[in-house]
Amino acid sequence: MRTLYLLRHAKSSWKDEALPDFERPLAGRGREACDAIARHIQSEKFEFDLTISSTAVRARETIELIRQRAKLRTELRFDERIYEASASRLFEIASQIESDRKSVLMVGHNPGFEEFVEAVTGETKRLPTGALVKIKLKITKWSDPFERDGTLEWIVRPKDLEHS
Repeated sequence: MRTLYLLRHAKSSWKDEALPDFERPLAGRGREACDAIARHIQSEKFEFDLTISSTAVRARETIELIRQRAKLRTELRFDERIYEASASRLFEIASQIESDRKSVLMVGHNPGFEEFVEAVTGETKRLPTGALVKIKLKITKWSDPFERDGTLEWIVRPKDLEHS
């Protein structure tokens, strides 16, 4: 059994329209969402054996803020392949995770994350910015095929946590 968590980066800023998409930082609302998700991760005592994040500025800022505020001790790796990744590319990245990692958090983007959730679980779900997803996988190692073999346990959106 393996657990895969997906975290879509928090809301990014469009203030500087001259910035390339890859370079866009978090907006104030995105930083607030990071606080809410970090509190949730900490209160639920989630632990990740590994975190793999997109190298895009907004994804890096998202995981750095959450990691700091939730006091996560997870190993953090950045993988440029996650930026603009398709579902098949995300499967490829996941298949390369070491077998001793049981619980992994991946930080990235849409539309790839929504496509990946559907490919893994068979469920079509909307993932707004800042959404955290938990998927249970019936595999013994990450290199095992798991398309359509995952169970979507839950999705937590920052707006779900506003009053908690």
